[in-house]
Amino acid sequence: MQQVKIIECPRDAMQGIKTWIPTEQKVKYIQSLLRCGFDTIDFGSFVSPKAIPQMQDTAEVLSKLDLSTTKSKLLAIIANLRGAEDAVKHPEIDYLGYPFSISENFQMRNTHKTIAESLVILQEILNLAYKNNKEVVAYLSMGFGNPYGDPWNVDIVGEWTEKLSTMGVRILSLSDTVGSSTPDIISYLFANLIPKYPHIEFGAHLHTTPQAWHEKIDAAYKSGCRRFDGAIQGFGGCPMAKDELTGNMPTEKMLSYFTAEKVSSNINPMSFESAHNEATKIFTKYH
Repeated sequence: MQQVKIIECPRDAMQGIKTWIPTEQKVKYIQSLLRCGFDTIDFGSFVSPKAIPQMQDTAEVLSKLDLSTTKSKLLAIIANLRGAEDAVKHPEIDYLGYPFSISENFQMRNTHKTIAESLVILQEILNLAYKNNKEVVAYLSMGFGNPYGDPWNVDIVGEWTEKLSTMGVRILSLSDTVGSSTPDIISYLFANLIPKYPHIEFGAHLHTTPQAWHEKIDAAYKSGCRRFDGAIQGFGGCPMAKDELTGNMPTEKMLSYFTAEKVSSNINPMSFESAHNEATKIFTKYH
C-alpha cells in the first residue's frame, strides 16, 4: 500500500492570531495532535517575539508536552542563526524549518534579509543542525509564483533546487505561500524535480482556497510527492502574506483524499476526530 507523510502545522494555524492563546491551551491542542499518528508536528517557532508574538512561549510549550507515547517528530521554524541556536538546545526537536524564499520581496518581508543573505544563513543553519543531529526542512516559499512581480518560472525553481541541493538540503518543501499554484505547475515541478534529485525528500506546503484543495493535492500526489503539510480545518496561513480567502491545506480534506485513493497516512481516526474538536474549540475562541 502506498504511504504518505502528513505534517500537521498548528504553528502555522496559530501564529497569525492576534489574541493571545494561553500556553496551556496550546499544550492541550498539540498534545491531542501527538496522539493522531502524524509523521511530524510543526509545533512552534524560535523567532523574534516582535515579529510573531503568538510563538514567544514555544520553549515553555515544549517543556510541558508529554512525548512518552507518541511517534510523531517535532519541527520548529527558525528565521536566523540565533533561532537555530535556541532550537538545537532542545533534544526533543527533530527538525528545524527554514523559510527560504525565491522572491526577494517576500524574503525581506518574512526575515528582513535579502536572498543572498538568506543563503549564508541557511548554510550556517545546516552546519549547526547536522552537528547537533537535527534535520533541516527548507521551505522554498513563493515556489509556485508570487504577487510581487519578482522573476518566477519553473526554470528558476529548478535552479534554486540545484543550489540548495549542493548546500546539503535533504528535505525541500515547495511552498505555495499565497495560494498561487495551479495543478499544471504543481505537476510539472514535482514530476521533474523528484526524479532529478533522488536524495532529496520533496514536500508540498500548499495554501488554498476552499474550492481548489482537491486539484492541488491530486496534482502533487500523482506527480510523486509523498510529504504533505496541512492544518486542521485550513486554519491559518502566512501572516506576512495575508489573504483572508487563502488558508492552509485542510488536513481533513487531505485525509479524505488519501482514503479514497487507498493510500495510508497512519492517522488514527478516533484520535483525529478528538483533535479536530479541540481545533474547533481553540480557533473559535481565539480567532
